[in-house]
Amino acid sequence: MPEDVEMNDSQPQPAAGAAPTPAASTLQHLKEIAAVIEAGSLTKEVRRISRAVRLTVALRRRLAVRDVAAFLAFALPHSSEAFARLSSLLPKEDGSEMDVDSAAPATQVSIKHGLPEIEIYCYLLVLIFLIDNKKYDEAKACASASIARLKNLNRRTVDVLASRIYTYYSYVHELTNSLAEIRGTLLVLHRMATLHRDELGQETLLNLLLRNYLHYNLYDQAEKLRSKAPRFEAHSNQQFSRYLFYLGKIRTIQLEYTDAKESLLQAARKAPTAARGFRVQCNKWAIIVRLLLGEIPERTVFMQKGMKAALAPYFELTNAVRVGDLELFRAVAEKFVSTFSADRTRNLIVRLRHNVIRTGLRNISISYSRISLADIAKKLRLDSDNPVADAESIVAKAIRDGAIDATIDHANGWMVSKETGDVYSTNEPQIAFNSRIAFCLNMHNEAVKALRFPPNSHKEKESAEKRRERLQQEEELAKHMAEEDDDDF
Repeated sequence: MPEDVEMNDSQPQPAAGAAPTPAASTLQHLKEIAAVIEAGSLTKEVRRISRAVRLTVALRRRLAVRDVAAFLAFALPHSSEAFARLSSLLPKEDGSEMDVDSAAPATQVSIKHGLPEIEIYCYLLVLIFLIDNKKYDEAKACASASIARLKNLNRRTVDVLASRIYTYYSYVHELTNSLAEIRGTLLVLHRMATLHRDELGQETLLNLLLRNYLHYNLYDQAEKLRSKAPRFEAHSNQQFSRYLFYLGKIRTIQLEYTDAKESLLQAARKAPTAARGFRVQCNKWAIIVRLLLGEIPERTVFMQKGMKAALAPYFELTNAVRVGDLELFRAVAEKFVSTFSADRTRNLIVRLRHNVIRTGLRNISISYSRISLADIAKKLRLDSDNPVADAESIVAKAIRDGAIDATIDHANGWMVSKETGDVYSTNEPQIAFNSRIAFCLNMHNEAVKALRFPPNSHKEKESAEKRRERLQQEEELAKHMAEEDDDDF
């Protein structure tokens, strides 16, 4: 088995008086990444292709036009269609494109031309570079060309690169507000990935389609697609986190708040620490869902590191719901209307009005053993034409739903609260313990399912050399995991 190509950050020092060549180091790294892809292609090892993608993410911020142009000249035959197309999409730089090769380090890397993995990687590299430089029209052309090329390939070693291209293909169209144009293409690609048994591609494309539908508030279509799509074991933790987030949003709109809460909280837990923006969105939706369920989120939810400012509007909203002050609730909703609209939670906040009234009524029933309906309407600040009649209907509905333990004296216009009993004599503690036990059991089952073992590990004893190689690969994987998570989200 060919050895993995090592990525050495230290480069040979230039001779005295020689001009420094910072771009040469970037080009040399790209060549070594290409060698890793070639080794993965020849040995059919997908893990090498994944490693190449992680190394590219770490190199992403250092890319320049001349580096990409020189790498295309190195990796692709000059007579190929891919070289001509990709070279034409790159911005022009004054006569410095090909000066880098002459300044390259002495250690040269050669690869075999004609490998589909190398060609697709070139498409991915150019696409990333164009998006980072905000060349969106050229990026869309590059993405479309790469998708057309991928439709003619059916190789498992291409799947990792293809999933990244699908992501950037959708991302560049989202940046240009043209997501609706590619929905048909994404559906075709998802069907193709299913037929090819490309499970990573299916995960990625399903999430992109759900995001596409939810972008245009097409929740029914998103649910139909999700329910009919093939199910399989998740291969990517990032894609599974996205899927849980979209599932939670769909369940919230469909009024299935209990399932939505579970999905959103699980998505926030599974998301990597570096994906702060994604975790903030999960927490925003989870807070709204918990409020709709009648729960009050703990203060620690709003004080998480790096999220305090983003969750400040939702903290004030939670405080208004906790107090049961309808006037304060209206003031908070109007104060942060732009924030709630941008987060697409404004329609959900409208649903909270009933919860605010119910919370205020519960506080009143605890504080007063007997109170008139007119005083209830005044305390709840009901601004209707007939507040007493509205208060009576609200109290009657709360009694029927079990929110409060009271009776209505219609003759005198009173609400009479019953004496509060001991909560430990009810089933509430048992329900709370049951939910915690179910959570722990579910977490344990997921941890067992996530265990991975090398094939035939129970039959063969691992030698010292193989153990060293395995530990080295695990260290490299852990080193680049943060960069991969940050790029994915």
